[in-house]
Amino acid sequence: MDEIRTLLQDALDEGLYQLTLSKALHPGEGEIFRKKVRPVMVKGELLFQVTAYAGKQVFHENLTAREAEERLSEDMGNRFGQLQADTVKFSATALVSKKGKVTVKRKPNREREAKGPDLSHNRTRNYILEEGTPVPFLVDLGVQTEDGKVVRRFYDKFRQINRFLEFIEDILPILPKDRPVHLVDFGCGKSYLTFAMYHYLHVMQGLDLRVTGLDLKEDVIRRCSRLAEKYGYEHLRFCCGDIADYTGTDRADMVVTLHACDTATDYALYQAIRWQARVILSVPCCQHEVNGQIRCDRLEGALRYGLIRERMSALFTDALRADLLEEQGYDAQILEFIDMEHTPKNILIRAVKREEGRGKESRRGEGEPESLRLANFLNARTTLQKLLETPADGSGGVAADAAEKGTAPARIRPGRVKGEVD
Repeated sequence: MDEIRTLLQDALDEGLYQLTLSKALHPGEGEIFRKKVRPVMVKGELLFQVTAYAGKQVFHENLTAREAEERLSEDMGNRFGQLQADTVKFSATALVSKKGKVTVKRKPNREREAKGPDLSHNRTRNYILEEGTPVPFLVDLGVQTEDGKVVRRFYDKFRQINRFLEFIEDILPILPKDRPVHLVDFGCGKSYLTFAMYHYLHVMQGLDLRVTGLDLKEDVIRRCSRLAEKYGYEHLRFCCGDIADYTGTDRADMVVTLHACDTATDYALYQAIRWQARVILSVPCCQHEVNGQIRCDRLEGALRYGLIRERMSALFTDALRADLLEEQGYDAQILEFIDMEHTPKNILIRAVKREEGRGKESRRGEGEPESLRLANFLNARTTLQKLLETPADGSGGVAADAAEKGTAPARIRPGRVKGEVD
């Protein structure tokens, strides 16, 4: 295998564009079937980022040239049968047959010698919580090692946390600075994001912050409470309960919900609207409600296919939620949370309260709200629509509550959905 080691020595320098190992010799579920390598500059040191693909998982590791040479030399012939190297000076292919015969072919790349490779390390450059800098709660939650290195199987979680903090960074200017900011995280789970938000807003940004995390699992809440006490996060508290029944506050500046399942997202949005929260950040999950109701002759050609029906129903559900938020005095956006390659549940609804507090008129200039028009078209009625129309206490709904304060958003007109039976 001397030819391959020589090829790796020649390729692993600042002139490398990309190196790929493929043709797995022992393919199987969960096994690494491809590796890609590219040069990166980390704090002035030339390293090589090795990306390994195993099933739907992706692992990343930064190695020195010598470490990469040893690791990749061992991989060739044991794990992979083909190596493709693309550098400033040459391109090369190496093949290892089943009998161990090695073939290496090179050709020069004279046209590329004038161009330099991209050595930017964009995995750390744009992150709010930087890789390589240990954060206590990330270490305790298992995302980072004690020296700040991201644990391989939690790399997607690390990216997800940072992406969410970027959305919060965007709305930072509208949060109050003259009083404590109250943030509620519905369905906080293990509270990766809850701790991250507290760390970012209080420790890094210096806001006077009050954070409440709510979840149904008592053991998870107990553990999170112990960690909050350990870090000295005196204004971060966790409590056990159901979103729909939560009465722990009558005001919140920001409401967050990540992957609250099915109609739990609707209850979280409803609570946020009731509190007139300035900011709502919601990543929905498992939207089944519309899927069980939707009936539309014009869409029947698509809805007859189960997978298409499921995905369209989920998209329509989030469109209805965004329309309802618009009608309740918010500017709503539907954004991509993280790349589709990591999870199909990648939609984030971001809603920011308009200063005037009024709902938007129908885009057609008619009295009927967009949400009701869409719901009638689909023959569906969501939980959020029902909550806004008829609250549990029978007092007249969010719109009526807001009217008493002089900031009434556009009312959702009550009425039976087409096809609905008594």
